[in-house]
Amino acid sequence: MRLLSSIVVVYVLKRLTKPQISELFSTFLSSGGSFNTLVEAMLNALSRHERSLFVETYDGEQCNGFRPRKWQSQGLCFELRIPRTRSGAFRPMILGILKEQEEERTALFHELYVRGLTCKDIGEICDRIYGRQYSKQQVSFLSNACREDINAWLLRPLSKRYLVLYIDATYVATRRDRSVSQEAYYSILGLLPDGRREVLSVVHHPEEGALCWEMELEALKERGVEAVDLIVSDGLTGIENAVKRAYPAALHQLCTVHFKRNALGMVAKKDRAQLKADLDAVFLMENTDMMPIEAYENLKRLTEKWSSKYPSFKRLSHERSIAYFTYLRFPTHLRRMLCTTNWIERLNRSYKRTLHMRAAMPSPESVLFLLGSVALQMTTETYSHRLYHFDDWYIK
Repeated sequence: MRLLSSIVVVYVLKRLTKPQISELFSTFLSSGGSFNTLVEAMLNALSRHERSLFVETYDGEQCNGFRPRKWQSQGLCFELRIPRTRSGAFRPMILGILKEQEEERTALFHELYVRGLTCKDIGEICDRIYGRQYSKQQVSFLSNACREDINAWLLRPLSKRYLVLYIDATYVATRRDRSVSQEAYYSILGLLPDGRREVLSVVHHPEEGALCWEMELEALKERGVEAVDLIVSDGLTGIENAVKRAYPAALHQLCTVHFKRNALGMVAKKDRAQLKADLDAVFLMENTDMMPIEAYENLKRLTEKWSSKYPSFKRLSHERSIAYFTYLRFPTHLRRMLCTTNWIERLNRSYKRTLHMRAAMPSPESVLFLLGSVALQMTTETYSHRLYHFDDWYIK
């Protein structure tokens, strides 16, 4: 059977193109386990015939035995004998097919891993698809095969100018020295002049602090960022000084949603509806030519009104609070996209969806790889679409 199939296969394959041969492989591989022996013979016969043609074509080449190679596909296992030549330059077509399958499998593992599946889940899925069981360690190894590409992307050169940078940190349970703690992972989302967005960086510091943010903003300069029009952040203590030192010409917007949430949390439940109405009257979005300093004066009057009943309200009128109204210097139709950190918080939620099926991550490096993978996917898919609202960008 083996000899007959080898003779027939060699005769036929001499008259087939590579695409036809590939199609023949696919047909046999999907036809069932009863063809296992025949398929194995065909593949080995093809490889031997390829080597014969190679030796005939190149002077000085000689056959140099075989090396075993196991191939599992479509629930079948093939024991292949890969021909070798003396120089080692010969590579049969079957090795190219095996490489393509391995690359496809690696890409699949990585995609499933980024989508939030655990290594155990991926192993079970691949058992059904490929008829082969993968251990958690094997899945982890293959899923991390793209790690160098992700790291390189996170350190890529950047554009010279960004209209807006949104900065925020999220906390992830990370294992370190036999203990688990919530550690900070910093992300920067940039808006380009053409209306596209991209994640500029994902980095790790155990805690969130203004000095760390200053370091990361300075690091953007080393990657080519020369000018930023606006930086949007939450109200982290000292963040305004970090922004001013890193990019002195940039305007700074503090998140209005955070401010309103904090203010509403300072009053009794029965007073929240009235306070919300007062806050909405101060944080106007449309139908106003008001400048930030005027809105800030209105905020001070609001805090004076409420501090008689809630003394802690006085601290909300600190002079840094003028940065909550920077959005008033921009076109009306853009203000809701500039006054909050909503965009980057959506990115953080994408991180959390990927992480929610996992317990503590084994190391900061594993977290950065996973978050970087999500950031790359968001940049190439969601953020690649232009936002035409920003075509008429200007600052008052």
